[in-house]
Amino acid sequence: MSALEPRDADSGVAPDTSAVLSPDGGSVLDREHRALSIGIVSVVLLIAFEATAVGTAMPVAARELNGIPLYAFAFSAYFTTSLFAMVLSGQWSDRGGPLAPLTVGISAFAAGLLLSGTAGTMWLFIVGRAVQGLGGGLVIVALYVIVSRAYSEQLRPAIMAAFAASWVIPSVVGPLASGTITEHLGWRWVFVGIPVLVLPALALALPAIRRTASGPADPAAPLPPYDRRRIRLALGISAGAGLLQYAGQELRWLSLLPAAAGAALLVPAVLGLLPRGTYRAARGLPSVVLLRGIAAGSFIAAESFVPLMLVTQRGMSPTLAGLSLAVGGATWALGSWIQSRPWTEPYRERLVVIGMLLVAAAIGAAPTVLIEAVPVWVVAVAWGYGCLGMGMVIASTSVLLLKLSAPEEAGANSAALQISDGLSNVLLLAVGGAAFAALGGGAVGHAATATGGAGHPVAFAAVFLPMAGVALAGAWVATRLGVRNQHPSDV
Repeated sequence: MSALEPRDADSGVAPDTSAVLSPDGGSVLDREHRALSIGIVSVVLLIAFEATAVGTAMPVAARELNGIPLYAFAFSAYFTTSLFAMVLSGQWSDRGGPLAPLTVGISAFAAGLLLSGTAGTMWLFIVGRAVQGLGGGLVIVALYVIVSRAYSEQLRPAIMAAFAASWVIPSVVGPLASGTITEHLGWRWVFVGIPVLVLPALALALPAIRRTASGPADPAAPLPPYDRRRIRLALGISAGAGLLQYAGQELRWLSLLPAAAGAALLVPAVLGLLPRGTYRAARGLPSVVLLRGIAAGSFIAAESFVPLMLVTQRGMSPTLAGLSLAVGGATWALGSWIQSRPWTEPYRERLVVIGMLLVAAAIGAAPTVLIEAVPVWVVAVAWGYGCLGMGMVIASTSVLLLKLSAPEEAGANSAALQISDGLSNVLLLAVGGAAFAALGGGAVGHAATATGGAGHPVAFAAVFLPMAGVALAGAWVATRLGVRNQHPSDV
C-alpha cells in the first residue's frame, strides 16, 4: 500500500494527501523526507508482496511436499527465528545505526525465499522459512529505529499509515499473481521470483538511510557494548518457542519433554526481554507491548488457516482463496489512516478498543463458511472489517511505543514490541496447529476433493474460535493504554 492514496478512477478527484501531513504543515514527502520515505516504504512493499504471495501458495506447497501436518510450523518457523533477530537488531541499531542490520536483513530474507523455493522436503522448506525470519526480524526493528530518528513525533503517525498503505497493491495483486503462477507454473516460482524485488528496494532505501539515519544516536558518546545477557535471553526465547512448536506438532506423550524444556527456556527469557509488568497488563508501555502481541498473534494464527480452509473445505482455487483476503489490504490501510488523523489523538485508546472488537468479530465470523449454506464471500467481508481494526491497532501501538521511548532506547523498546508480536504468533500458531492436527486436520490435504467438503470442519473451528476469544481479551488490554500524561522516564 502506497503512502499516497490512488486517484479515484471513477470520480476523477485527486487523492487526499493529508494523510502524509503533520499538524504543523510538515510532510513525510517534503524535500527533507521524500527519498527516505519512498525508500523505506519500498522495503515494506517487498515484505507485503512476500506475505500475500507466499500465503496464497502455501497450501499447495504443503500438500505437494506432504507437509499438511506441519502447515502451522511453516508459518511459525519464520516468527521463531525472527525473535532472536529482533533483539540483535535492536542492539545493533542502537549501537551503530540501522543501516547495517537493514542491509543484512533484506539479504537473509531473500536467501530464505530461495531456499524454500528449491526445497525437496517440508522440513527443508521450513528451514528456508526460518532463514527468512532472521532477515525479517533484523529489518522490522531497523525500520522502527529509522522512523524514531528521522521523523518528528508529529510525522510518525503519517509514516506508519504509509507503511500500512503499502499493503494495498500487494493485497490485490499478490494473491492473484501468486495463484496464477502456482496453478500454471508451480508454487516454487512464487518463492524464487520474489527476491527480484530486493534490488529496487535496496537501491531506493540505503542511500537515503545513510544520509539521514545512519550511525549511533549520539555520535559523541562512546559506543555501548552489546548486552550479552539480552542476546542469551533472545536465544532462549527462540529455542523455547521452537521446542514448544515442535511439541505441539508431534502430539505424543514424549512431546511433553520438549514442551517442558521450551517453557523452561521461554519464561525467564520473556520476563527479561519485555517491559516489567507486561504479563499483568500494567498501564502504559507494558500494555502497549502486550496488546501488540495479542492483536498480531490472534489475527495471524487465524489468517494462516483461511486459504487452507477455503481450498480444502469449499473447493476454491488457490487464486480465489487468496483473493478472498485481498480487500483486507485496503481496509487495513484505511484503519491506519484513521489513526493518523490529528483529531483522533485524544481518542486513541477508544479507537484501539473498537479495533480489537472488530478483529474478534472477524475471526469469529470466518469459520461460518464451514456451513455449506453460507456463501464464501462472508470471509472476504469479515476479513475486511478485521483488517480495518488491525490497521487502527497495529499503527497505534507503534506510535505509542515510540512516544514512550527515549531516542537511545528506541531500538530496545522496538525490539520488545516486535518480540511480543512474533512470540505471540509462534505460541498461538502452535496452539492452533496442535488443535488442528489433533482433530484430524492433517488429513485435509489428502481428503479434499475438487468440490471441497473434506470433512474436517471441527479442526478449523478449533483454530478460529479460540483466537476470537484471545482477540476479545485484547479489547480489555486496550483500555489500559492510558499514556496521555505519562512520560518515558515514568515507565
